[in-house]
Amino acid sequence: MELTVTQLTEKLVASYARVGGINHLDGKNLPSKQRIAALTQSLLQLLFPGFFEDQLIHSSEIKVETAARLDGVLGLLEDEIAKSLEYNPPADHPKTKLRSLAHSLTVEFLGNLPRIRELLQTDTEAAFNGDPAALSREEVIVAYPFIEAIAVQRLAHELYQKNIALIPRIMSEWAHARTGMDLHPGAKIGTHFFVDHGTGTVVGETAVIGNHVKMYHGVTLGAKSTSGGQQLRGKRRHPTIEDRVTIYPGATILGGDTVIGAGSTIGGNVFIMESVAPNSLVIYDGLDMRVLDKTEKKTVSDFQI
Repeated sequence: MELTVTQLTEKLVASYARVGGINHLDGKNLPSKQRIAALTQSLLQLLFPGFFEDQLIHSSEIKVETAARLDGVLGLLEDEIAKSLEYNPPADHPKTKLRSLAHSLTVEFLGNLPRIRELLQTDTEAAFNGDPAALSREEVIVAYPFIEAIAVQRLAHELYQKNIALIPRIMSEWAHARTGMDLHPGAKIGTHFFVDHGTGTVVGETAVIGNHVKMYHGVTLGAKSTSGGQQLRGKRRHPTIEDRVTIYPGATILGGDTVIGAGSTIGGNVFIMESVAPNSLVIYDGLDMRVLDKTEKKTVSDFQI
């Protein structure tokens, strides 16, 4: 006998009562994934005026257009940040004043957009200068998924640093779904960053990336182990990549104590869980991994895998 809507409802509601942990009932309203996605798109328009609109914006209209978009973003983002603060209120702030805190945090965040734009200009330059296939900076911005991924990561990182729950991850996962790059909002990323092609790139929460770092698709900056689960929260789990490092496709670098020294080159498909000195070349020849000194052209050590 076919079940009626009433019977289907009773079965599902019984599941809500029986299966805990995946219900969010009678609690605080959570930030909306759909609204965060729309806000992220509006923020991208503020970061790159004229690139993501349907119609060209003239310089004579930019002030009015920017004021209108900022006003809309401010109100909607403040609402979402207020939900985040209600879900995870700061211990040192009165709950009765969370709305005023949400407003202050939103204004402070939007005030940092010019600084984020300066960082993104260096990323765009790195992408253009680092890829001979790029015809123009305009092509880099409108066609390269990396620019969207790093722009969202830098926006989300600002909110992450303010201890705003949920929203940074919603933003970064929105970009992950669109670009294939998983750049955690907690990662600290320097200037002139570029990920060529990008698909499958993973950068973990506590990773630190210096200036002028270039990576390719399929690179993982991950943790040695996550078997400790929640006990590892807040601890360094991901590697440090110093300045002017190049990491080729498929490389996996793990561990919070692992440091890739400045000026090093990490070859494709290598697996690293130990630090390497500055100006090293790490290669995998199909049998072993070797670390070479780029300045002296000699083998420093062999990794057994």
